[in-house]
Amino acid sequence: MDTEKVIELVNHAGQSCSCSHEHHPVTIEQITVKQNAYEQLSSFLTEKKYKNLLLIADKKTFAATGKKVVTYLEELALSYRICLIEPNEIGDVVADEQAIVQALLEIHNEVDCLLAVGSGTLHDITRFCGAKTGKPFISIPTAASVDGFTSLGAPLIIKGVKKTFPTASPIALFADIEVLAAAPKTMTAAGVGDMMAKFTSLADWEFGHLMQGEPYCPLAVEITKNALDDCMLAVDKIAREEEEGLEILMNALIQSGLAMLMFGQSHPASGGEHHLSHYWEMEFLQKNRRQVLHGAKVGVSTILLTTLYSSWYQEGKLLPSDPGLTNEVQNIIEALPHVTDLTGIMEQLGGPTVPEQLGIEADLLERSLKEAYLLRDQRFTMLKSYNVDH
Repeated sequence: MDTEKVIELVNHAGQSCSCSHEHHPVTIEQITVKQNAYEQLSSFLTEKKYKNLLLIADKKTFAATGKKVVTYLEELALSYRICLIEPNEIGDVVADEQAIVQALLEIHNEVDCLLAVGSGTLHDITRFCGAKTGKPFISIPTAASVDGFTSLGAPLIIKGVKKTFPTASPIALFADIEVLAAAPKTMTAAGVGDMMAKFTSLADWEFGHLMQGEPYCPLAVEITKNALDDCMLAVDKIAREEEEGLEILMNALIQSGLAMLMFGQSHPASGGEHHLSHYWEMEFLQKNRRQVLHGAKVGVSTILLTTLYSSWYQEGKLLPSDPGLTNEVQNIIEALPHVTDLTGIMEQLGGPTVPEQLGIEADLLERSLKEAYLLRDQRFTMLKSYNVDH
């Protein structure tokens, strides 16, 4: 589905959606995914009459894209400063207290707008700092790697624990297809992994709504499913690094973020597979181990949970107490794709398919399957049901 059509659906959700949940309109003024997107960025900055900008990046994303963005700022004769987020002691750029303070110290009163140049982590740092200082921010993705570019939440690591804070969506997004095409293949594979995670996140959301009456939005489901379908149909083109495939992937990730933005929570795009990913991330941080791409982790955890949810149901461990709901739970399980199909997709893209490829040892895997649901204990996923009811 075209992203402009998605925005129209979201902004008219009161007429097009039957649920009673509050719908949040899209306040993003412009979304551009195309070649020469930074020319549109220049026009947008001119229209907004911004004079002072702070570009937040790291050394890699600045080299990949930031320098190019700076040439456009200089052509406009804009005043700008650059904040390069420093990696932690083991070489990872992480959205933690250290990175947040570094960025906050660079946001002076005269700054009109922040530019987030990077992927998920740098966006999380920027959106949090922008919300805290009242500064708008513009999203400039350097890879089609995550679906959080347009979302409201900022997942941060605070005292070693991952917590998501409500912040603000960007006022605009400019993704240059040539930049996305030049990104490492591992990041593109991670983007597909993050989209693939919608299979289990949507299943968990439907399960939680059925079993515990969690708030549910058919329109958010429709938008997410359409984005997922578009991405899965384009896997061959994405694997060949065709510009059309990367454009489809980037738009799918954006639309997934818009579904979360509209719903105001991450239910459409984050279920048990994300809880496992967050658990593994915190374990790596606590043991000073290098981080793994978010999309790589959720891709692997999606394959894992697709297998486990089916087997747990067959063992009678996800059966509802109300027999009248049994068929509906069965339908949710049977709607999940076959694990061989998911594995084949990630193999085609050169992405990991099993926890061992991420450095997830058997002990960590076992603990995460028992404890990861506690990170979002208010969500009634099948992962939580398995642990709480049995």
